[in-house]
Amino acid sequence: MGRMDKIVVFGAGGLVGSAILRRLEDRGYADLLYPTSGRLDLRRQRPTLEYFLEHKPRYVFLAAAKVGGIKANDAYRADFLLSNLQIQSNVFESAFETGVERLLFLGSSCVYPKDHRQPLREEDLLAAPLEPTNEPYAVAKIAGLKLAESFRRQHGREFIAAMPTNVYGEDDNFHPEDSHVIPGLISRMHRAMEDGERTFRVWGTGRPRREFLYVDDLAHACVFLMERRERLPWHFVNVGTGTDVSVGELAALVAKKMGFEGELVFDPSAPDGMMAKRLDVSKMAGLGWRARTSLDEGLSRTVDFFKARASLGVRSSPAVRSLRRATPHGRP
Repeated sequence: MGRMDKIVVFGAGGLVGSAILRRLEDRGYADLLYPTSGRLDLRRQRPTLEYFLEHKPRYVFLAAAKVGGIKANDAYRADFLLSNLQIQSNVFESAFETGVERLLFLGSSCVYPKDHRQPLREEDLLAAPLEPTNEPYAVAKIAGLKLAESFRRQHGREFIAAMPTNVYGEDDNFHPEDSHVIPGLISRMHRAMEDGERTFRVWGTGRPRREFLYVDDLAHACVFLMERRERLPWHFVNVGTGTDVSVGELAALVAKKMGFEGELVFDPSAPDGMMAKRLDVSKMAGLGWRARTSLDEGLSRTVDFFKARASLGVRSSPAVRSLRRATPHGRP
């Protein structure tokens, strides 16, 4: 990518998209577009194509998606499937029709089979049944991967995908019910501390093991892939740390960062999801990329951000915006 090439980041108001935008700004890219969902609804085909025809971006980061934690995925199955299929289909088709040079799609590690070998390799895709609680979302993401693969094979287009593990960071959705595990733990633990609770309920048994990637590391990986001069050898690649922790260990670490001194109580009536989900990251390592931020450091940054919001009286909401970039650059 040239510093003056026109680049669009879809989903720049969310966790991953905002980090990609910051990374591009830090790298000196000057012609950046990042339409908000209020201005451009990617679920609608005609407005999406019209946006591409008007702006003619050369490079596209597709980080826009309907996302949520295990409870939200299980409760809003049709919403997660339909919305993500619409977003992906419209963006891929519009990018193809308008000659986009390279497109990066953000997948999810939930596309891999339930109870499969560890660590999970790229070739494990579709090797066995999915985890039922998030199957609709996973199916949508698999469709996005297959769109990238099919445009490469049929039309020779450099449409690729990054397959991140569980991502967390300062711009996350800290909703106590519909968020992912780390922001959910932080938000609910903060509420328990405010209410003077001496026990804290952790959903599930605490035994499942998860890998966590700090969002700025993911943004670094995404820009790294888009800046490559060579064609990517594969249509998608895992992005993670290669290490994991149990949910119980994670909850204890969050409690330490939050200053919660009560007892952690595990609730086996809540779903655990996949018992293990760690990615094989050898392909990214072979390209010369590795994650830089430890879980301890990343959690400290995330908890500090949440506490700063809480001190300002900012309540948890489904759409959290970064306090670090009050005035965005580029053009929304």
